[in-house]
Amino acid sequence: MRLSRIILAPSLFILAALAALLAAWLSAGTIERNSQDAVSDALILQGHEWVDVKANGLQVLLSGTAPNEATRFRALSIAGSEVDATRMIDHMDVIAAAAITPPRFSVEILRNDAGITLIGLIPAATDHAGLRKRIKDIAGSTHVGDLLEIADYPVPVDWNEVLDFAIDALEKLPRSKISMNAQRVAITAISDSAVQKSGWEGELTRAAPQGLMLAIDISAPRPVITPFTLRFLIEDGTARFDACSAHDEQGREMVLAAAAVAGLEGTATCTLGLGVPSPDWPQAVARGIEAVDQLGGGSLTFSDADVTLIAPDTTPQPLFDKVAAELEADLPELFSLHAVLPEPVKIDGTGEGDGPPEFVATRSPEGLVQLRGRLSDDIQRAATESVARARFGVEAVYSATRLDQDLPRGWSTRVLAAIQALALLDNGAVVVQPDVVDVRGNTGDAEASAEISRLLSEKLGEAQDFRVNVTYQEALDPAQALPAPEECVAAINAIMAEAKITFAPGSSTIEAEARDTVDKIVDVMKDCAEVQMEIAGYTDSQGREEMNQALSQNRAQAVLNALLARRVLTSNLTAHGYGEADPIADNETDEGREANRRIEFRLLTPEPDETVEADAETASEEAPQDPAESTPEEATEQSNE
Repeated sequence: MRLSRIILAPSLFILAALAALLAAWLSAGTIERNSQDAVSDALILQGHEWVDVKANGLQVLLSGTAPNEATRFRALSIAGSEVDATRMIDHMDVIAAAAITPPRFSVEILRNDAGITLIGLIPAATDHAGLRKRIKDIAGSTHVGDLLEIADYPVPVDWNEVLDFAIDALEKLPRSKISMNAQRVAITAISDSAVQKSGWEGELTRAAPQGLMLAIDISAPRPVITPFTLRFLIEDGTARFDACSAHDEQGREMVLAAAAVAGLEGTATCTLGLGVPSPDWPQAVARGIEAVDQLGGGSLTFSDADVTLIAPDTTPQPLFDKVAAELEADLPELFSLHAVLPEPVKIDGTGEGDGPPEFVATRSPEGLVQLRGRLSDDIQRAATESVARARFGVEAVYSATRLDQDLPRGWSTRVLAAIQALALLDNGAVVVQPDVVDVRGNTGDAEASAEISRLLSEKLGEAQDFRVNVTYQEALDPAQALPAPEECVAAINAIMAEAKITFAPGSSTIEAEARDTVDKIVDVMKDCAEVQMEIAGYTDSQGREEMNQALSQNRAQAVLNALLARRVLTSNLTAHGYGEADPIADNETDEGREANRRIEFRLLTPEPDETVEADAETASEEAPQDPAESTPEEATEQSNE
């Protein structure tokens, strides 16, 4: 009995302890579930399904990936409103912030007669001050609007090279819009003629950096011709145009057909332009040319709607009256005829003859200008000399005029117009008389006759006689005076024969003493930019062949880069290394090896058109042959050749 009491008491104590532990465990589990459910429900109701909630005793663990730090903080606050903040363990992550993408650098440049405007975003490393200076130099006295923004991000690949190309294009195109980024340049521009459009397109395409996406849209609207001028003459039985203008193809064909009937031979040009005073222009011109033909000579000048018919001074009065009256009746409305039967004109050309008073200005092939003859007063003399010096240069003008107060009205206008006409000639003379202005000389401008006729027609006014006898000489044309491609290559190689382009041993670095040679080549390249040439590099035979090949290529490229750095247009140049091939001296001697280490310029000729060759071969094969002219054996030999 006593023993059972001793055992029973501890047993009851143990049972009570176990019951307490069980109750505590059940209570803890209930708290865990309640805490987890409360926090999870609150987060879900607030739209935070991304949070994973777990309870471990009194601790509440929050995990998951928040889209940003603010969302993570809001989730933490919501959970803290359900359980004590000290019980929460924050294991939540935040999505890593994406790296900030560099902005798209681009520039849009607008240029017109009012000035230049720049809009866009450029890297901070771009030489903004240098860029603005270049733009200011191009704009001259016009306004420059700089609306460029700057961002401090890495400079895109090829950005500076493409920007330089865009500015070079801007300098060439006076009316243009250029949009660029590091990969693409879009150019929209207006040219003065189809020839200028074609030239610009070729120059821009050749100058574009390699790999650049280039879009060119250059329009060539018809020029505005002011005044709208046409001048047709028959002298000594020969018909010609000094100036010809038409407003459409059909009108041009009508004018040229009428001139052909009047005796015009060969091919004549007639400019299509804007500004025609009447849609009946070709009909009026054709009828006027017919009148000149009826007179057997003379000149016909249209200046807008003013028509001047100058008959030969030998024309019988009845014939002149008949032709002039019929022409006046046949001309369409708006056109006004001034017909003149002049007195015989004798051009003395000295300014000192006994005939009518003269003013004479001559220009020598060297550019020296002499003014002789008569002017009305000191004011006119000063004005004439000032205009001449402004046109030809102060040192080039010599004046030996004398004053004559009896000169006719309008003499000053005729003299100044004559000087302007002389400025369009490379050499020649102008003679001013009361009844005629005579212009003679040589020019390298194919349009000079038309320009002089337009000038005199406008300045002298209606019913005034003038004569233009101007000869176009190809040798005076700046475009035709450029050296031939073969001459360009020969000149460059002659420079290098006197002083080679040398490099540091085993390197592609051009030595300092060779810079003069490079500079001389640059001078030649100014007139040879359109010639396709190869810069060929060679080495001696020392070293491995692969190393020599790479070295020769790098040296040829170094020469190309040196020309590019001196702002030479290099789009027509290619660099190629030939290594130790084609030695010109013995590689067993120092002198021979030195000679073999060289740079050569070579003329590149376009590849023949395979299609044309194939057509030619087919035509040759199909062409019948005279059996008497070739035997089968000879034909086989010719085919093999």
